[in-house]
Amino acid sequence: NPADFSKIEKDGADAVSMTYYLGNFTDLNVVYNPQDKFKKNNAAFRFRTNYETYDVALIGGYFDRQYIAGFDFAGNLFVAGIRGDGLISMDKNDLSNNHVKLVLGIDNQFTSKLYALIEYQYNGQGITNKYSYDLAKLAKGEIINLNRNYIFISSNYLFTPLLTGTFSNNLNINDGSGFVSLSASYSLTENANLTFGSLVTYGKEYTEYWYYQNSVYMQTELFF
Repeated sequence: NPADFSKIEKDGADAVSMTYYLGNFTDLNVVYNPQDKFKKNNAAFRFRTNYETYDVALIGGYFDRQYIAGFDFAGNLFVAGIRGDGLISMDKNDLSNNHVKLVLGIDNQFTSKLYALIEYQYNGQGITNKYSYDLAKLAKGEIINLNRNYIFISSNYLFTPLLTGTFSNNLNINDGSGFVSLSASYSLTENANLTFGSLVTYGKEYTEYWYYQNSVYMQTELFF
């Protein structure tokens, strides 16, 4: 969920993963994910290699009754880093029922203290009419975004060696809603961090992020 500020623990999946190395910068990764006592299965591959200063990859597989094919890349553009990935997902019973997703991003460490990035996302599965949003799928976690086009910007600033501030803004370009995230993280000791943050949503009635609540939070991290 794009409004989830807690990124430490992520849901896992039962899977078997195998990687075959074809060279120093080239490999093939194959993943198998059984579900519902092997009655339903997901499987995919990712072929990765390197071309000049870019890592490039092709992916394909079968997920949740959908055939998927896609690509990803990462590399440098002058002093900045660029990356992107895209895929097409097709219904196994009707290949004409498909959608495309695409993410493109660029980031840069401007100074020793200031880092920033900007990303664009195209979600072909989304709906442009805010009155037709599939809120049931969003609540079940089956989809993450409701609309088509998004811009995300974020920056980190190192105020002192112990204090870091973060600003982020996620904008739904189509309906004008979004959220702003502000946080400050302080290093209490060598193995303990304390973070204070807030998530503030904006948007007109029935737009995507109008449904989200504002929040404030405190987070402590201990490393051992």
